[in-house]
Amino acid sequence: MSSQPLLQTAPGKRIALPTRVEPKVFFANERTFLSWLNFSVILGGLAIGLLNFGDRIGRISAGLFTLVAVAAMAYALFTFHWRARSIRIRGQGGFDDRLGPTVLTLALFAAVVVNFVLRLSGAGN
Repeated sequence: MSSQPLLQTAPGKRIALPTRVEPKVFFANERTFLSWLNFSVILGGLAIGLLNFGDRIGRISAGLFTLVAVAAMAYALFTFHWRARSIRIRGQGGFDDRLGPTVLTLALFAAVVVNFVLRLSGAGN
């Protein structure tokens, strides 16, 4: 996002004009939202595969992956609306979020670790 102030005055003029938000900013927000949804659908497909063709450990892992996929979808929706509102009101703050992707990555890593630990310990047999 530009670091220019919301209202700009031309040199020698006293009238302040609102700055224009480019349409590509809205499309970039939507493209990011669709990318997160794509990740969630792929993770949900993995969970369905584990649920249908797995044993007890597969069902546990499917549940964990489903929770992570739903959390990613909720995060994507929340972030999309937050950014869209900020763009509409021409917020000058940053549009990045460092906490959400980190938490989702740690949750996905934890689900994979649980899957490996259960698989290696033979708890499902």
